[in-house]
Amino acid sequence: MEEFEVSESAKKTKSIYISTVFGIAMVLLMVGLLGLILVHANKLSRYVKENIVVNVYVDEGAHEADVFQLQKQLDANPMVKQTQYVSKEIAARNLEKDMGVDMKFLGYNPLPPSIDVYLKADFANDAGIEKFKAETLKNPLVKDVAYQQSLVAEMNQNLASISLIILGFTAIFILLSVALINNTIRLAIYSQRFLIKSMQLVGATKSFIRKPFIIYGIWHGLLGALIAILILMLTLYLAQKEIPDLVVLQDYAEFGIVFAIVVGLGIFISGFSTSLAVNRYLRLKIYNLYR
Repeated sequence: MEEFEVSESAKKTKSIYISTVFGIAMVLLMVGLLGLILVHANKLSRYVKENIVVNVYVDEGAHEADVFQLQKQLDANPMVKQTQYVSKEIAARNLEKDMGVDMKFLGYNPLPPSIDVYLKADFANDAGIEKFKAETLKNPLVKDVAYQQSLVAEMNQNLASISLIILGFTAIFILLSVALINNTIRLAIYSQRFLIKSMQLVGATKSFIRKPFIIYGIWHGLLGALIAILILMLTLYLAQKEIPDLVVLQDYAEFGIVFAIVVGLGIFISGFSTSLAVNRYLRLKIYNLYR
C-alpha cells in the first residue's frame, strides 16, 4: 500500500514538472516569435530604406570616363551603399518599358545620363538625403539630384510608428510572460509545500532545502527554452519554404541573439520564481499549508 502511494506521488510530481516545462516552453515560444517579428521588421525597415533611389543627373556633355570617375567618388562616400550608372540608352529603354511609349517618334533621346544612388539605411531620411544632395551638387558634372521627398518622409514616419507599436507589444508581452511563468512555477512548488515543511521540521537548513528546487527550476527553464527554440527554428524553416523572399531579411546573428534571450529569460525567470516560491513556503506556518 505504501509503495503504491509513493508510486502515485512520484507520477503526480513527474506530471506536474512535465506540464511546468511545457507551460514555460509555450510562453517562451510566444516571446521568441515576437522577437523574430521584431528582427524581421527591423531588417525589412533597413531593406526598404536602402532601396530608395536618389537620381544624380549628369551633364550630357560629360565624357563617360569622367562620369565613371564621379561614380567611384560616390561609391567612396560613407553615406552610400551602392551606385548604378544609367546611360541615355538605358534610361530610354526603362522609360519605354515603364510608360509603354516608343521614344523613336521624338527623333532624339532627351533623357540625360544619370547615376542611381542607394544610401545606407541610417542616411535614408530627409536630413541625410539633403546633406548628400548638397555635397553632390558641388561637383560641376552634376546637373541635378532628385528623389521622391514625400515618399521618403511618409515611409520613415510609417516605419517609425510600426517599430514603436511592435516594441510596445514586446515589452507588454515580456511582462505577461514573467507573470505566467511565475504562476506556473508557484503552482508546481505548491504541490511540494508539505515536503518543504517536512524537511524544515527535521532540521534541514533553508539553503539546503532551496538549492535542489532552484536547480530543478533552472533545468526546467532551460528545457522549456530549448523546446521553444526548436519550434522557432521549425517555424523559420517552414516560413522560408513558403516565402523564399524572406531569405533577404534573415540575419542568423540576430536570430542567435533572440534565441540567447529566450534561453536567458527561461533560466532567469524559472530560477528566480522558484526561489521566491520556496522561500514563501519556508516562511509559512504549518497550519497555513492547508489554506
